[in-house]
Amino acid sequence: MSLQSEISQDEMLANLQALALASLQHWEINCLNISLIKYRENAVFKVETTNGNRFALRVHRAGYHSDEALHSELQWMAALQQFGIDVPVVVPTVTGDLFILSTLPTTGDTLQIDLFEWIEGSQLGTAEGGLGDDVQQIEHTYRTIGSIAARLHEHGKQWCLPAGFKRHAWDENGLVGEQPFWGRFWELGSLSTAQRELILTAREIVRSELQTMTTLPEHADYYGLIHADFVPENLMLSGDTVRLLDFDDAGFGWHLFELATALYFIRTDTNFTVARDALIEGYRAHRALPDEVLAKLPVFMMARGLTYLGWVHTREGTDVARELAPFVTDLACSLATEFVETHGNSNQAAHFANH
Repeated sequence: MSLQSEISQDEMLANLQALALASLQHWEINCLNISLIKYRENAVFKVETTNGNRFALRVHRAGYHSDEALHSELQWMAALQQFGIDVPVVVPTVTGDLFILSTLPTTGDTLQIDLFEWIEGSQLGTAEGGLGDDVQQIEHTYRTIGSIAARLHEHGKQWCLPAGFKRHAWDENGLVGEQPFWGRFWELGSLSTAQRELILTAREIVRSELQTMTTLPEHADYYGLIHADFVPENLMLSGDTVRLLDFDDAGFGWHLFELATALYFIRTDTNFTVARDALIEGYRAHRALPDEVLAKLPVFMMARGLTYLGWVHTREGTDVARELAPFVTDLACSLATEFVETHGNSNQAAHFANH
């Protein structure tokens, strides 16, 4: 059983960094400096070597993905690279393994560790910081996101999956079933009674809408492998090259869920419409997206909001959950109020209008 919840974040980071440093022997790397660059789902470190090379080393969260699922993630990334979509290049160990397993002594958890070539550049943008006022830059950013998303989805449709390929699904069960992939969001402890009732109502509407979509004859054209974390922070710009990072959440899902993820955190921004229209324009430049399908985007925006509630619920008690819970709750409940009014029946809408 993991003891992570009993260890402070600073202690955990120190332990993870020590584990990361020790793991470099599997790549026969002489480390000059190692520093943390990201810690949320996984811990990602920048490794600088004595001969001037740099790498990104990723220590995975315990139990998030099976070894088979991680191997499949890295297989897909390699296939996308061959297809012409720039993604991080995995560096095999000296024995040819794509990742290693190492035990964290303080918790007893066995963690997966992989290494990637370093990517120079800067983030294409940041959703949490808002879109800003540069309309041309907003259009460029979201047109680029739409373009890469469409090419990625097209590759997923054409690609013949390797034997044993295994990834999770952002389908009806994974989004709003009894055991959603990111957790039973309606059980988030900080929700009020009224908020929980609202969220459960939105959940049932999303479930009904997804069941309807699954029966469409062209269902397979709009469902397949997705990145599932298509935000500006995960796009690295270097010269004219844009690389897509962080495939940790990648799996099978609706293509509209991809677009909803790109838009969710900017929904209340004054330039949201500019970003949304540019995203759709970029997508349609490479792949069909009929109006009748696009009309379902609000369903996936709502589904995306519910997943973030599940994310903080399964991490309750951690620093990151305490920090994010009020933010994601306000966003999800605000959207759910509008969603129920638009998609629910008149009795549901009237009920929540009076609360």
